[in-house]
Amino acid sequence: MGRALPTSRRAYDYAKERILEGILAGGELISEGTVADALGISRTPVREAFLRLEAEGLLRLYPKRGAVVVPVSAKEVESVLETRELIESFAAGKVASMGPGALEELVRDLRDQLQEQRKLREAGEGKAFVAADQLFHQMIVAAADNPILLDLYAGLRDRQQRMGLFAVFHDHDRLRATNHQHVELVDLLEQGDVAGYRTALRGHLRGTRAAALGHQDSGAQDSSIHPSTGVD
Repeated sequence: MGRALPTSRRAYDYAKERILEGILAGGELISEGTVADALGISRTPVREAFLRLEAEGLLRLYPKRGAVVVPVSAKEVESVLETRELIESFAAGKVASMGPGALEELVRDLRDQLQEQRKLREAGEGKAFVAADQLFHQMIVAAADNPILLDLYAGLRDRQQRMGLFAVFHDHDRLRATNHQHVELVDLLEQGDVAGYRTALRGHLRGTRAAALGHQDSGAQDSSIHPSTGVD
């Protein structure tokens, strides 16, 4: 039997999951007492969890009032997607330079992953599709065989999940569009067309930006994202 998680970790996981999934929307107030009651624990470990979530930029604490979920800002969306484009574009070029064997192996694995995405899309499983979407792009970065770059990319995971779930819940066509764009990216990799891949990736991320900001005008500037339970 495994050792039980510390109560502060349980509180942290409980609150963080609800923030990332949009159950707790940006701007919403959450109290220590609410989490403590939900988990049947005291407020002290919840306070520790809230401090950790504040350090991660997910909560803003207000003494004697509780905490407010920090909305995802348009600036954060831009920063995450710029970083993704740099890393993923480099990774694709690196894999292509490693020879046809490396590229063929990656394409084969990605096509298997596309089948899983298609099943999730057809089933309307938005949350699972977002996880599969993240895995798809992570596989490309991992294939570049640069552990430091992969760690840097993994550091974007929480932000990507939160943005992705918001995008899917607010753009009902996003699952189909994402799956279609992923197919195009794999086709370009298979052809060894790195320049084409980078162009398609930029367009793919532009669509992600628009969906994450809750509109289709890629030139608009929203100040923040307010997730709700209403997903790339």
